[in-house]
Amino acid sequence: MEIGELKKLFDDMTIEEKAGQLFQTVGAMYDDEVVISGPMQEMGITEKDIQLAGTVLGTMGAEKIKRIQKKYMEAHPHHIPLVFMLDIINGYKTVYPIPLAQGATFQPDLVKECAAMAAKEGAADGLHITFSPMVDLVRDARWGRVMESTGEDVYLNGLYARAMVEGYQGADISGGEKLGACVKHFAGYGGAEAGRDYNTVEVSERTFRDFYLPAYKEAVEAGSALVMTSFNTINGIPASVNKWLMRDILREEMGFDGVLISDFGAIGECVNHGAAEDRADATKKALEAGVDIDMMSGTYPENIPALLKDKSISVELIEECAWRIMKLKNDLGLFENPYKGADEIKAKACILSEAHRELAQKTAENSFVLLKNKDNILPLDKKKKIAMIGPYIDRRYMLGGWSFTGNPEDVITIKNAAEEKLADYEIVYAQGCPILSEDVKLEGFANYTEEKFSQEDCEKMKEEALRAAKEADVVVLAIGEHFLQSGEATSKGIIEIPKIQQELFEALSEVNSEIAVVLFNGRPLDIRILEERAKAILEVWMPGTMGGAAIVEVLRGAVSPAGKLPMSFRYCVSQVPVHYDEFPTGRRHHPGKDKDRYVSKYLDMPNKPLYSFGYGLTYTQFEISDLELSKTVMKPGESVTVSVKVKNTGDREGTETLQLYIHDIAGSVVRPVKQLKGFERVILNAGEEKEVCFTVDEKMLRFLRADNTFGSEPGKFEVFIGNSSEVEECKVFELLKG
Repeated sequence: MEIGELKKLFDDMTIEEKAGQLFQTVGAMYDDEVVISGPMQEMGITEKDIQLAGTVLGTMGAEKIKRIQKKYMEAHPHHIPLVFMLDIINGYKTVYPIPLAQGATFQPDLVKECAAMAAKEGAADGLHITFSPMVDLVRDARWGRVMESTGEDVYLNGLYARAMVEGYQGADISGGEKLGACVKHFAGYGGAEAGRDYNTVEVSERTFRDFYLPAYKEAVEAGSALVMTSFNTINGIPASVNKWLMRDILREEMGFDGVLISDFGAIGECVNHGAAEDRADATKKALEAGVDIDMMSGTYPENIPALLKDKSISVELIEECAWRIMKLKNDLGLFENPYKGADEIKAKACILSEAHRELAQKTAENSFVLLKNKDNILPLDKKKKIAMIGPYIDRRYMLGGWSFTGNPEDVITIKNAAEEKLADYEIVYAQGCPILSEDVKLEGFANYTEEKFSQEDCEKMKEEALRAAKEADVVVLAIGEHFLQSGEATSKGIIEIPKIQQELFEALSEVNSEIAVVLFNGRPLDIRILEERAKAILEVWMPGTMGGAAIVEVLRGAVSPAGKLPMSFRYCVSQVPVHYDEFPTGRRHHPGKDKDRYVSKYLDMPNKPLYSFGYGLTYTQFEISDLELSKTVMKPGESVTVSVKVKNTGDREGTETLQLYIHDIAGSVVRPVKQLKGFERVILNAGEEKEVCFTVDEKMLRFLRADNTFGSEPGKFEVFIGNSSEVEECKVFELLKG
């Protein structure tokens, strides 16, 4: 619809209709037999509110959505279409690895493909908007939602934020195979104190702007259709009523002109925060902050009429929000085709198609991180007898904590894939133990129940596993977190492998030292026990629909692991938050080199994590040498070329990810010890050598300076190129004053 025509339609709507656009409901409210009761009734939700609501949450299925859309539009005074929204986090029906695992690929283009695949399936099933990507910077693995992030690095997160938005939306979100993206959670949600979900965020404005905001900015500049407010406070004010954050930062500084939606119930929760006297006050403050859609707290329909009547809010404020929502509907193409991409036949053809399964498997293979491989126990030798043990050997629940749209029955397990791909290997299978012991309680999907085992069953499983391990040359042990132990509302103070699985590992290691662990998890865990006793550790995260197939391809050596950690694995939970881009401090600890005891260190553990950001092995070895700069002085407007030689010194093809880090030696404010500024994946045959070059320009040296302006400063900079953030060799160049 032309913008003038849309404006004419908008002007003809009543203020009641416009206010209705700000309310989000659920699809069940449009069932023929629905009765407004319970919490909805308590919030004052009426039949009229349902009739005029602008968006719908949590409904999927082409036939159902088309039916609801038709019924709604027939009843609406101006026949305005609804927008259907859903959390599609890491795939729709074809589920690819969780976002944290995608971060490990160091391949934004591959992640973009995955987002486009999810959009194609979701759109065919009738959806218009996905609440993704989550671009919150994360440094604390106690926070369960680290699984939805792409990690601890500001540069890498920004690349993925842009890639996901572009993947979901394409060049035109009105297309029948595209979804509108909603970047979340604005802002700083990943900095929750103590790693506890929904908790306070307390960071300096400098840290906020330098580390937390850039990824949101990348998503906004990529054209994200929506932004979602976060649950937390920033500068003591909840995000959903934070006018400085939403008006000044998001809309003015970042230039966002799309729809701003609250997180689930967040506006009403401002009363709990103590930032609003009551729900009416929360409504007023959220509207003044420019929050267009109230997601499921019911504050808007409950309070807007009275606020308008007593002139606590203006008609113009409601119209401002409603216009953005109407414009979104127009951008989605819903006025021309209210059913958009919804097509039962197309959905059946594309959902879980062979091409989508192949992409999901490829992404999983590229996300695995080989943390340890002593004596080259991996890949598996077909001449050796193998015992595949553990609760994840034949487990289908490895989609991730947010993958409620996926069906575990569609998942390929390790055993499924091994029986096909390793048919000529001598393998015995044993579960070993349940995923969790009886005393561990889970909170998650209402219709989900975990299989229960008696104590006698558990003892038999363990005995069977021990017999298999004793008779085997190599044990492949598939263990890890339950999928509901990471995600929203899963903050944990102890981030270890479930105790019953630790006990199985310890027992097996007593009878067979040749153990390769395949580790499933949604967050970095404390895995010191595995590091001490296992010969190999393959980090596979929550790998998705094709997880088992991807794992077997890597175990048998058809694919060499090449993932790199997007988030450090702590030595233990007491280190958190720990991240590679830390500030140096006045008394920095240098292991093995300190001459003074009075330095910033622990007495009982190292400062460094067990495995640092950017780390990851493969099935071959690489040598990185001859770091060179094209010049040691950079004048304004110039750049410096940084080069290294990389050689595959092993006996098979492999992939190495070269990482460029920069350290600003002295600035007007303290700068991190190093920051990632570029990377390149290099595939080399055995014995092959290649020169790899990076270009460093002035833009890469910018930060929030002491005078609160953003830019670079003249001075000296160290440049590093290595295969992880632990790289030490560097060269120095100087940026001259402009």
